[in-house]
Amino acid sequence: MELPADGHVHSEWSWDADLGAMDVTCARAVELGLPAVAFTEHVDFTPFRAGFLAPKFADLVTDGILRAPVLDVGGYLECVERCRAAYPQLRILTGMEVGQPHLHSAEVAELLAQGTFDRVIGSLHCLPDGDSMAEPWELFPRRPVDEVFREYLAEIPRMVAGSDAFTVFGHIDYPVRSWPGTFDPRDFEEELRAALRALADGERALEFNTRLPLDPAVLGWWREEGGRLLTFGSDAHLPEALATGLADAAQVAGAAGFGPGSSPADPWHMG
Repeated sequence: MELPADGHVHSEWSWDADLGAMDVTCARAVELGLPAVAFTEHVDFTPFRAGFLAPKFADLVTDGILRAPVLDVGGYLECVERCRAAYPQLRILTGMEVGQPHLHSAEVAELLAQGTFDRVIGSLHCLPDGDSMAEPWELFPRRPVDEVFREYLAEIPRMVAGSDAFTVFGHIDYPVRSWPGTFDPRDFEEELRAALRALADGERALEFNTRLPLDPAVLGWWREEGGRLLTFGSDAHLPEALATGLADAAQVAGAAGFGPGSSPADPWHMG
């Protein structure tokens, strides 16, 4: 099976990808035989508790709160064009990964107006934590993990209803990356199905993020709740991580009834 497009990749234009390199990543994509890659750079307007990130990003942290810099759209798009010229055999998509887009509609719209973006991923990275926001890994030591995950899933329908800026929902299992102990999605089937149904009704694509392979049960529920579109993403923040897990993910998706679109850059769809 040919590799699908890697639709979630970060380069040096993402504030947290200090080892990212768009040019080197494109060369790696050609070497691997990837048909397409989407550079979905971080757009994070939500200030959040820095936690263990504070030492590494000290210049972005004040009073324990991290405020990410705004994406340099002009510089980013110029870099994309240079890479398109250098690697004509590779389909290079422009994009963003926007955290909590429903909370920052005006700011996101202003960025989108500065250029053409082929892929906009909406991600839910942070939840309310008192008078600030925090990532799941910051919340888990202080709150019951099942409570945090149910709050996360309950926010997804509100995100769909509150923003039409994104077409793909990124890593629905994001909190599981820092889950303490064994995670079983069946413990949250009702809540996961409700979130998936909201995404399907909102005509969004679900992302199969390979940083943590999506449980096949969740993929099955996506299909059963009306989900028709699926994208793949390694979430690579450095060139060496590009396409990690994509081959296995494609096999799982194929077994669930999803197949490639008319163009290698298109989301997979139900057969």
